[in-house]
Amino acid sequence: MQSKTEKARAKKIFSILKSEYSEAKIALNFSNPFELLIATILSAQCTDERVNIVTKELFKKYNTPEKFISVDSTIIEKEIFSTGFYKQKAKSIQECCKQLIEKHNGEIPKNFDELTNLSGVGRKTASVVLGNAFGIPSIAVDTHVKRLSNLLGFVQTDDADKIEIELKKIYDESEWIMLSHYLINHGRKICIARRPKCVECKISVYCPSVNLREKK
Repeated sequence: MQSKTEKARAKKIFSILKSEYSEAKIALNFSNPFELLIATILSAQCTDERVNIVTKELFKKYNTPEKFISVDSTIIEKEIFSTGFYKQKAKSIQECCKQLIEKHNGEIPKNFDELTNLSGVGRKTASVVLGNAFGIPSIAVDTHVKRLSNLLGFVQTDDADKIEIELKKIYDESEWIMLSHYLINHGRKICIARRPKCVECKISVYCPSVNLREKK
């Protein structure tokens, strides 16, 4: 059970981040839930910018599960080569598309468990799709969310599943989706891993890691 003091601190952090990143949204480009699912699978170990470059052309050729499984995997591999781990990603995408057709009539399920049962879809990917495609409360824990959650003292673990659970205890459902976006934006612009701009940070007064850095 989170203390009232901790929840109050979390609320203040959220309020400040909301003000700082009022235009925050997912960086991946998509026009429907299926495209977001594929883009998120491709984003593993790859920048969103690179994924957007690849999917701009990819989705012109393959914008349905049926089209993705209508060609040999080597063709998909060539299309997504620059995103890295292209063989595994191509395999996961095609298996996922087959499952969507066979089990879900080609539609993206709005159920967390059904999503995570798809090939190539973990908790993070499922949360991204549910939150950004359907507006269903979820917290996507990427590297920025993981790092900042620890620096801000919300958790003391690198386990993404545990971080997700703890953040959901601290924040209200209505804040879950945007919390991910705010932390990601802050991690990219201010709380940069190797060179954090603590002096410019608007939430530094609520960050227990600031004092630790100043002592180094």
